[in-house]
Amino acid sequence: MGAYIEMGKLFVISGSSGVGKGTLLKLFLDKHPEFKLSVSCTTRKPREGEENGVNYFFLSTEEFNNLIKNDEFLEWAEFSCNMYGTQKAYVERKLSEGKNLILELDTTGALNVKKVMPEACLIFILPPSMEELESRLRGRHTESEDAIQKRLNTVKIEIERSNQFDYKIVNDDLEKALLELENVMCK
Repeated sequence: MGAYIEMGKLFVISGSSGVGKGTLLKLFLDKHPEFKLSVSCTTRKPREGEENGVNYFFLSTEEFNNLIKNDEFLEWAEFSCNMYGTQKAYVERKLSEGKNLILELDTTGALNVKKVMPEACLIFILPPSMEELESRLRGRHTESEDAIQKRLNTVKIEIERSNQFDYKIVNDDLEKALLELENVMCK
């Protein structure tokens, strides 16, 4: 009789640009190596130091479109003329191996995953306030005023959509937010 392997759990983390979800996620993964960040597919070219199958699965546009046509993505989207997506088979394989898997997606992608895999736990990272988020975005000095205003409008829509998530965590204090994330994901 073979050993029983418990299925892993799927977590989807979303949050607007500037809420600190990347920092929070890195701290969490450093403390909890039993969780793995999912590897997405993309049509963009690899950047220096990136490895296929580690950072992304780098695909041609034709390969990506075939996966769409064959309904092989949990979710996919196009950003800046490149396509990104999460393959169903990859996620299902990792979960069946007993791995706890984390997807970092925008709200649309997260809600699409929930439709296909209702057992997925959706976690939305909120800014302390719109004022604080605006201050963080401006502090980066990487975007025009028009781009910042577009981002802030997008944030309002994302926050409205966050009502469809299982958990919301306000990232006003990194250590506190990390504890809340651990309470959700490690129970």
